[in-house]
Amino acid sequence: MSLNGLTPEQIETRVQGLGQWFHNLNLQGVQTAPGHFLGDFPRSFFRYFEHAIPADLTGKSVLDIGCNGGFYSIEMKRRGAARVVGIDSDPRYLEQARFATEVCGVDVELHQLDVYDVGALGEKFDVVLFMGVLYHLRHPLLALDLIREHVAKDLLVFQTLERGSSEVTPLEEDYPIQETGIFFTPGYPKMHFIEQRYAGDPTNWWAPNRACSEAMLRDVGFEVLDRPSREVYVCRLTGGPAVSGAVYPRRAAPVREESRR
Repeated sequence: MSLNGLTPEQIETRVQGLGQWFHNLNLQGVQTAPGHFLGDFPRSFFRYFEHAIPADLTGKSVLDIGCNGGFYSIEMKRRGAARVVGIDSDPRYLEQARFATEVCGVDVELHQLDVYDVGALGEKFDVVLFMGVLYHLRHPLLALDLIREHVAKDLLVFQTLERGSSEVTPLEEDYPIQETGIFFTPGYPKMHFIEQRYAGDPTNWWAPNRACSEAMLRDVGFEVLDRPSREVYVCRLTGGPAVSGAVYPRRAAPVREESRR
């Protein structure tokens, strides 16, 4: 269904009725979050790495994990993706994404689904977007394991909040128990745990450094092809099995489609 015929006033009324938006989208000239504290987000951020995602996704399937208001899902459809599925655990964001995709006249499937349950989708996707989610998770490495095991077929576009050093120290495969100095090296993989809040958000649990992000991606079976921008990684699934093998075992039946627009 397309809502292209709505007037700007009608769109504005509906946007306001859907609560506070985190994605600032341009819906027929109406901005959904014009006062965003990060500016024109996420478009301004996307400009730093949009070139690293294939411009032509004709015939490809895309999964947008943590789709929020739908910005990236809409962009992937505009690149010609044959099928885009957006999932989010927050029903308010899904309602926003549903409205945004209808106004833009693009066909995106939307499901209320947690990242830990991606196995319930019952399929793998050519491109998986996993952006702005990992640092909100209690179990980040498990989430990456599940993505690798259940839904990733080829490319992964990954982004997470990073803090600490941007150095990456070459490491040996093993160290004796007496070696402690390596852990104080700025470029050693580190994950900072946030016990209370960061930036006023109680769901900000983790802040890895760059070395940690890259190490986690490698560990679950992704090769980092490009780091087009700080905190953003374009990866390809490797041919072998995941290194850890510690994948949450749930394999549910495919979810029922909630919405297709």
